[in-house]
Order: sequence, then C-alpha cells, then structure tokens
Amino acid sequence: MDLRPVPRIFLFTALALLAFAGNSLLCRLALRGGHADPAAFTLIRLASGAAVLWVVLKVRRVERLGGSWPSALALFIYAIAFSFAYVTLSAGTGALLLFGAVQASMLLAGFIAGERPSLGQGVGLAAALAGLVYLVLPGLEAPSPQGAALMAAAGVAWGVYSLRGRRAGDPTSVTAGNFLRAVPLSILATLFLVSRLEVDPVGWALALASGAVTSGLGYVIWYAALKDLTATRAAVVQLSVPVIAALGGVLLLGEALSTRLVVASCVILGGVALAVLGKQARSASVVRPRFGS
Repeated sequence: MDLRPVPRIFLFTALALLAFAGNSLLCRLALRGGHADPAAFTLIRLASGAAVLWVVLKVRRVERLGGSWPSALALFIYAIAFSFAYVTLSAGTGALLLFGAVQASMLLAGFIAGERPSLGQGVGLAAALAGLVYLVLPGLEAPSPQGAALMAAAGVAWGVYSLRGRRAGDPTSVTAGNFLRAVPLSILATLFLVSRLEVDPVGWALALASGAVTSGLGYVIWYAALKDLTATRAAVVQLSVPVIAALGGVLLLGEALSTRLVVASCVILGGVALAVLGKQARSASVVRPRFGS
C-alpha cells in the first residue's frame, strides 16, 4: 500500500504513541490481576523485545549490533523499576510520573552541561517539577511513595539511556544490542527473586505483547516516524502518552481519574510543552528518546 508522506507520518506517530501508552496498560493489567510478578514480566518483556528487534535486523541484513553495556544497564534499570512501580501505581499516574521524570532529567542534564534555558524554558521546567511534587504530596489521592520513587528512578534511567544513545548510530541496531545485553542482567535479577517468580498464561501473553509488540515493534515504528519529525515535534507529541495511558486505565482497567491526576497532568504537561518549545532549546533538552515506556 502506498502511503503518502502526511498520512504515513500521522499513522506511524499514532501507532508509536499507542504502543508507548500500551506498555503502561499491559504492565498494570498483568500485575494488578496477579498474572505475573514484576521480575518475570520484566524478563519476558526484555527477552521478547530483543527477539523481535533481532529479527528486524536480520530482515534488514544488518550484521553488526550496536549499543553498549552502560546503556543496557540503564535500559534494565528503567524496565525493572517500571515493572515494580506498577504494582501500586495506576496506569495514568505511572505514565505521568515516568514522562515527567524523563523530561525533567534530560532538561536538567542540559543545564548541568552548560546550557542556559530561556525564561520560558525555566518557567516550564519549574512548572513541571511543581506538578510532580503536587502529584506525590501526601493525601488521600496521593500515589504510593514507593511506587512513585520507583517510577521516578525509571524515568531518570530512561533519560540517561536517551542521552547516551543520541549519537550512538543506527537506532534500531543500537536498541537491539542494548535489549540483548539487558536480558542477562534481568536473568541475574530474577535469581535473587526466584522464590517470588510467578506468571500464568495470561501473564505470559501480556508480557510477550509488551515486549514484542509495544516495545520491539513499537520502537521500530517510532524510528520510522522520527524520519519525518523534528526533535521538538517528537518531544511535544509524546505529551499525549500519559493522557492516552490515563484514558486507557479508566476505560479498560476501571481505574479512577482523580482530580489530583487531572490537575497534575495539566501542570506537568503544560510545563514540559513550554520548556521544549522554548526558542533557545538546545539539543540535550529535546533529544529524541531511543525507546518508549
């Protein structure tokens, strides 16, 4: 089928964003329903994602894997913290915390590297951080402190991974290499949790879907979309991921859409949008992520 440029950009971008939000929904569904424990879900997700990306490379006849062990470690930390965080977090809250932590860590990394944000960027970053603080303040609607801390750690790891991978070469080759390296790290982690490993057929299906479809194929589609997106547009369109995840959690998982989540979402996403759209934005603050949530 011949897809003209604009429809292709729209289709690939929409599919990639749905895949990123789908990771949150699949993980939450598997853990909330008791179909898989976090360690097992992570191992299956990384292994199936690595398998799909390896097949893609073979189809493209790419023989050399990219990536590195430090980047694979960052990927593993993201994946394991992501899974354990969703034991207690709702899909929307988790995605919002993850996205906010990723963007905040990357913007802060640019500042530490010597970049000086414009007034608009500074206000946007401050608003995003304030929104994150408001989201986790103690109260009846506050998320689990442990879950919030784990998801924040996942977001920082994702930010580190993205910053490391921005000049690492072919994105699919790099991601495949990092996924493959992350698998033995996940196996080592499960050895310490072997007595808690639990996964039923539904858990296997959800983890395989997360790894093979919404991670492996999702990233390939995202890279295809990035060919026609500027870095700023790529950063901005991802603002929709937490919203999609929250709506999916409400519609598919029966989760509540709290007032705190709605207010925090507006403040965080608005702040990030203001920051990434600043006229003086530098490359480090709008890096195209190398993988999705």
